[in-house]
Amino acid sequence: MSDRPTVAVAMSGGVDSSVTAALLVERGYRVIGLMLRLWNEPGTEADNRCCTPDAMALARRVAARLEIPFYALDVQDTFRSTVVQAFIDGHAQGITPNPCLVCNRHIRWGFLLDRALAMGADCLATGHYARVRTAEDGRVKLLRGMDAAKDQSYVLSILNQEQLARTLYPVGEFSKPEVRDLARKYDLPVASRADSQDLCFLGKGDYRTFLARNAPQLAQSGPIVSPAGELLGQHEGLANYTIGQRKGLGLSSPAPMYVIGKDVGRNILVVGPEDALGQRALEAGGINWISGEPPAGAMRVQVKIRYKATEVWGTVLPRSSDRVRVEFDQPLRDITPGQRVVFYQDEVCLGGGAIQTAGG
Repeated sequence: MSDRPTVAVAMSGGVDSSVTAALLVERGYRVIGLMLRLWNEPGTEADNRCCTPDAMALARRVAARLEIPFYALDVQDTFRSTVVQAFIDGHAQGITPNPCLVCNRHIRWGFLLDRALAMGADCLATGHYARVRTAEDGRVKLLRGMDAAKDQSYVLSILNQEQLARTLYPVGEFSKPEVRDLARKYDLPVASRADSQDLCFLGKGDYRTFLARNAPQLAQSGPIVSPAGELLGQHEGLANYTIGQRKGLGLSSPAPMYVIGKDVGRNILVVGPEDALGQRALEAGGINWISGEPPAGAMRVQVKIRYKATEVWGTVLPRSSDRVRVEFDQPLRDITPGQRVVFYQDEVCLGGGAIQTAGG
C-alpha cells in the first residue's frame, strides 16, 4: 500500500481530468474518482456538457482502467440554488455574471472538497491548466498553466490559501497536445474527446433562450437611447445584451453602434459609437488576494478583464481590504460589470474581484 497522500480527482469523462487521475496513479498516490451530477433543465439531460450519461459512463470506464474507486455525487439542488440562481440574478441586476467562478467557489472548492475530505482524501485534484507552488514563507502561489493557450488560472483566482494547500493540478505542467498524447499512452478511452465548454447547464442553447425559459420576467422591452438620451429604438430585455455588443441591436445608423451601458432602474439600454467603449479605469469589489493580504499600496500588474481577454498593464490602487480601483495604461473597451478582473505578476496569479463600474 502506498504511503503517499490520498487524492480525490474531480472527474468529468474528459481528457484533462482522466489524465489527471492517470498521472497521480502513476506517481503512487492513492486515488479516488469523484464526479458531480449537476443540475439541468428537465428533458435536457443528454445536453449538459459536464455530466451527460455518456460522460458519466466514460468516467467510470477510465476509473476501471486505472483500477481506482469511482463515486458519483448528486449536487443538483445545490448547483441550481447557487450557480444557476446567481446567473439569473446577475442578469436581473443588469450585469454579466461568470457562473464558472461561482461553481468553482461553491461547488468544486466548497461541496466537492468538503466531501472529498470527509471521505478520507488529503486533497483534491482537477484537470485545470494551472500550477501551485509553495514559497519559502509557506504561502501557496497560484501559477499560470504552462500552456498559455489553455491557462485557467483566471477562473481559479477565487481560491484562498487553505484551498490551494489542498489542491493539485497535474496537467498544468503540460500542453494540451501533450495531455492527449498521455491519454493515448495510458490507453484511456477519452484521448480524442472534444473539450468541454463553459456554461454547462445551457446545453445546446445559448444564455438568451435559457433566460427566456427560466426568467421570462427579464424579457421586458424598453427604450434604446444614445448617450445624449436620444431615442433610437426598442430593446427586448436588458438581459439579452452585454457591454460591447454590436450585432442584434435592430438599429439603423450610418455608423456601427455598440452597447455601452444599462440603466436597470429605468430599463434603458444605452448605445454609442465604438470610441465610447474606451475606459481608463474600473472599480472592483469582493477582491480575493490569494496571498491572504492586500498590497500595502499602489501596484503595477498585468490585468485580465475576461477569461479570454488579452492582458494589459495597469495599476491597482487598494481602496480597502476587498475593494480596488484599477487604472489602465491605455483606454480599454468592453469593461463589463459582473465579469471578474484578475491580476498577475509574470506567472503568478495574485487574485481578483468582480467588476462593479467602469470609468471615472
